[in-house]
Amino acid sequence: MFTVTTTQVTLVQIDNYGPWTTTPEPRREMDLQTLQSRLFADVAQFLGHRDAYVFFTRFDNMIAVTNGVDGAAHASLQESIGNRYPVSVSLGTAVAERPVDALEAANRRLQTAGSAQDESRTEVLAGEYLSETDRSDLQVAHFDVVNATGKYTDRLNEFDTFINIEQAYGSLMRHLREAHGALAFFVGGDNVVAVCPDLPESAFSSAVAHVEDDVDIELQVGVGRGASAHEAGFAAKHALEDCRHDGTSVELFGAPAVSD
Repeated sequence: MFTVTTTQVTLVQIDNYGPWTTTPEPRREMDLQTLQSRLFADVAQFLGHRDAYVFFTRFDNMIAVTNGVDGAAHASLQESIGNRYPVSVSLGTAVAERPVDALEAANRRLQTAGSAQDESRTEVLAGEYLSETDRSDLQVAHFDVVNATGKYTDRLNEFDTFINIEQAYGSLMRHLREAHGALAFFVGGDNVVAVCPDLPESAFSSAVAHVEDDVDIELQVGVGRGASAHEAGFAAKHALEDCRHDGTSVELFGAPAVSD
């Protein structure tokens, strides 16, 4: 049975982070990198235990897919960070069929409350959350580079390999955002996870073809659906394994994607 996808997106934004990094004087860069990575790890662990996904983007801003995570849990996350870190975070949450529309609305909730570098704007908790009756599946696609180890890792130095992977990621994330309002995130290695609205198999085939035409890098993708980011993402992982096993470029797993 066809089900419309709905995505709940939470923007996690460190409060007044830029000025904090230079007050009373510039802080050591590796200390900042350590704080950012630990904060991301803690947010990822907290939300991961609730079957949500979080992506680091620029580290001082993180984007989470939080279907199934209510306002009370968001408040607990905010309180936990405030108790254990020298910085606080603001959380904006919104819901839409297209992930980018949910992110736009989540961003506006924080922007309306004040600038990210306004020292008086701290620990904003603003959002709408999917109710039990409103929840529907979301769609996640897991992309990777075909034979990245053989083509790049075992042949090029790591920096040149990284350039190739980043080129594929940049081409893919722009295409998915502009064509479909999807949000795609680099998650390490040669992997990109995209949170998508209802898309047919042909849309993913077109995305793979676009990246190959644009930057001459071959991708494959598994697509899954589920009630949470974890459920949909895990289905996508299984579908990607089917790609690797069968030599295909696009595979769907679990609840069917929209038919062509």
